Amino acid sequence: MAALVRPQQGRMIGGVCAALARRFGTSANTMRVIFVLSCLLPGPQFLLYLGLWIFLPAEKTATTRW
Repeated sequence: MAALVRPQQGRMIGGVCAALARRFGTSANTMRVIFVLSCLLPGPQFLLYLGLWIFLPAEKTATTRW
């Protein structure tokens, strides 16, 4: 399984759905649909998204700096 980091490519707002999709081996669009549908149910989904956006590290780029 891939590490849980917010990718630089394929992200829309914060990269949380793209990170979860990469982690669980599904497409980012599928994860986004699941998230939007889950927002129709009562619960702290939006707060969880914000928390993951804040606490998940961003993916490092492969460039080297001198």
